[in-house]
Amino acid sequence: MVRASQATTFSSSAYFDDRGPHGTAQPITEHVNPHSRPIVSYFFPKGVGEHHYGERHPMKPHRLTLTNALVMGYGLDKQIHHIYNPRPATQAELEMYHDHDYVDFLSRVTPNNQNEMRHLIDTFNCVEDCPIFSEMYDFCRMYAGASLAGARKLTAGACDTAINWSGGLHHAKRGEASGFCYVNDIVLAILELLRYHPRVLYIDIDIHHGDGVELAFYHSNRVMTVSFHKYTGDFFPGTGKLDDNGASLGKHFCLNVPLQDGIDDDMYLTIFKTVIEDTVTAFRPTSIVLQCGADSLGCDRLGAFNLSIAAHGECVNFVRKFNVPLLVLGGGGYTIKNVSRCWTYETAVLVGATIPDELPATVYDPFFRDSQWKLHPPLTGRVENQNSPASLQRITISIRNKLRYLQGAPSVAMQEIPPDLEGWLADEERKQDEIDEERGTALAGERRSDRSMARNEFFEGDNDVDQDEGPVSAGVKRTVSSRKPRAPGKRGRGKARGRPSVSAKDDGEETEEPPIAAASRSTKPRRTAKPRARARVKPAEKDKDLPDADFEAAADAETDAPTPVDLEIDIS
Repeated sequence: MVRASQATTFSSSAYFDDRGPHGTAQPITEHVNPHSRPIVSYFFPKGVGEHHYGERHPMKPHRLTLTNALVMGYGLDKQIHHIYNPRPATQAELEMYHDHDYVDFLSRVTPNNQNEMRHLIDTFNCVEDCPIFSEMYDFCRMYAGASLAGARKLTAGACDTAINWSGGLHHAKRGEASGFCYVNDIVLAILELLRYHPRVLYIDIDIHHGDGVELAFYHSNRVMTVSFHKYTGDFFPGTGKLDDNGASLGKHFCLNVPLQDGIDDDMYLTIFKTVIEDTVTAFRPTSIVLQCGADSLGCDRLGAFNLSIAAHGECVNFVRKFNVPLLVLGGGGYTIKNVSRCWTYETAVLVGATIPDELPATVYDPFFRDSQWKLHPPLTGRVENQNSPASLQRITISIRNKLRYLQGAPSVAMQEIPPDLEGWLADEERKQDEIDEERGTALAGERRSDRSMARNEFFEGDNDVDQDEGPVSAGVKRTVSSRKPRAPGKRGRGKARGRPSVSAKDDGEETEEPPIAAASRSTKPRRTAKPRARARVKPAEKDKDLPDADFEAAADAETDAPTPVDLEIDIS
């Protein structure tokens, strides 16, 4: 027997709303072919949506739970190749970008001890926008671990598209929190991608400027950052001017598209597609990271754009069509029912599925009652559009002029060796060609022994290309070695200054021609030249290779244009 008190749930409302004439989407039942492409992986850390910033705080991690419920309600999980519950990031992984002191602070601070750590809270900017809440460090490790797991899968080639809606917190700096963001999972994921990919393109469609990611790679030419955001000078974070385009090696590898309030679908898509297509053509990225902040949607709690969910999703679809390894992340978005609908629709876009406008039945039906359970509700409360076609054209022209400075995509030599192998390889005996090939130089298999000898340089050895063929007289210190006689009719390379001219006689003895004084030389007093040593050539060997007449002709050619030379010879 069931008591009356047990016949109802803990809530006075029905478990599912009675939608009346409004339909309910039926979930997809067909499973994706496991061998089909592109391969899509979906990362959702279990429990990430259960954290809470505070009662009046606009950031609501619960939006992640709503998104996941809609994704599963539509049956999109059957169209996704792999669904992962990734492990949290470790402290060492967080310190790949963030300072040790800052990460240590995040791991120790709690609501119970924050009064004792007040000086550190102020130092690391964990005030107002970034409050201390329960299990904050675990929350950071969850969403950062999911982004790192997605980057690893892309690097390993295990998937073509990785989705992590819990990530995309683009404001966090190396040593402080900022804008609801404590750990910058985007920077960590890009650093992971750079282990394999030579060039990474970062695209940000959040209404706020992606200042944390831009700052991290402001001096790098391996990461191109492109941010579409609202910029008025006082709108958070106050950065992202059109003229900010990187520094040092990163000059012109940072692009900002500042927009004004009220931009609509047509204007936004026009400038987005133009800028991104030109950027991909010029930079040629080998992987793309797309931050899909949903606060650029119309009617957002903190935003002021007029974008629809369809236009926001079209940006994702446009980037997907480049067929480049793609990491898709979440970001801002503070009207949670719109955020969950947007990211659910974009999940369907990424897996190539078509979903109806009616929402599926979930336990969160009351959240969508006012929009009659529609995926694409009509936009209400539009903001006046302060962007003009002329202003957007000026931005486009400026971006194109900056891209002209790239002069082709930078190439990167990947030479890093894992530390555990480095010691073993150092002990091995390897040939020079193998060493050059490992270092990635162009000398592998093309060894040359040419030496560029300075004037009056004394050098002897097996690789001395200017060494004498015959012995030098005893007691004579040689400062310039004589050259081998050339074949008749051939001229030497270069001006050959400093070469003494010789003439051969029939008896095989060589005599030196006196140098001709140069009138253009300096008028400074010069020391009297010391006696010159004679270079000896074995006539027997010369006669074997060259007849007497030819040898005399070659010798005469040597003596046609004698040049002066300064020699210092010590005769003992």
